[in-house]
Amino acid sequence: MTHALRFPWVVVAIALTAASAHAQQGRAGQQPTASAAAPAAQDFSKVEIKATRIASSFYTLEGQGGTIGVLVGPDGVFMVDSQFAPLTDKIVAAIKQISDGRIRFLVNTHVHGDHTGGNENLGKLGVVILARPELRARLAKPNPGANGAPVAGAPPMALPMVTYTAPLTVHMNGEDIRLIPVPAAHTDGDTIVFFPGQDVLMMGDFFRTIGYPNIDRANGGSLKGVLDGLQAAIDLAKPTTKVVPGHGAVTDRAGIAAHRDMIIAIRDRVAGLVQQGKTQAEVIAAKPTADYDGKVPGVGTTGDRFLGQLYAELKK
Repeated sequence: MTHALRFPWVVVAIALTAASAHAQQGRAGQQPTASAAAPAAQDFSKVEIKATRIASSFYTLEGQGGTIGVLVGPDGVFMVDSQFAPLTDKIVAAIKQISDGRIRFLVNTHVHGDHTGGNENLGKLGVVILARPELRARLAKPNPGANGAPVAGAPPMALPMVTYTAPLTVHMNGEDIRLIPVPAAHTDGDTIVFFPGQDVLMMGDFFRTIGYPNIDRANGGSLKGVLDGLQAAIDLAKPTTKVVPGHGAVTDRAGIAAHRDMIIAIRDRVAGLVQQGKTQAEVIAAKPTADYDGKVPGVGTTGDRFLGQLYAELKK
């Protein structure tokens, strides 16, 4: 069942934040905080934000991290993902170049910092943040670090104000924006965002056109969830739909289908090796991704990572 964003408590939240957003968004030059931290050694000073119009009222923003989506219009701006905190000023400035600059809503497609790092800064500007409750919980209480040490949770202003467990519709700028939960795919808090009037589908990181898939099992991801989510996206999209991955070039429904078919083919090869009693190292050495390595852009070390994830899924 689809729920429209018209509940009284949401309206109150919007009313309380709208004036704040209008007043504060002119102060985007304030120093970004360190929430949902960007890599400490990374220099963001030279990062430029590139805006690309892919539909009549819809733009993608590329900088450092996951691709941002922006719907613009007379009701203000609806934004998908926020990249890293140190880039917020540049992102807000880029949005002012393509709209009146009133960012009203932000939805996070999943928990990773290159998609949620700017949340606190945008929250302080009065932006209403939406996401799955699983995402909110993981921002508030992240997994321990590699050495087992606790990791500080995101501050309150970075946490989504509105959460949903079923599909949610936001009516804005003449568009019926559909927020569709994808259970346990890249993480356990994934969302795809469909703009039917713009014919744009934003996928988050359970679909990327750079490198092999990343099933983040530590954050609740699963192979079944990835495949189910890809099929749901294929069923939702039309041949003309612009499909925006979490990272990489914009593609179409056929691109999603090819990605799904690749995952199934590699999964089946790994499953055969697991049945033979092969170790993870032996599975990787057998190179079950070989047919795709030359076709997938930006492979790097993502092939070995993906094979390790498949092995863990199939071995359990």
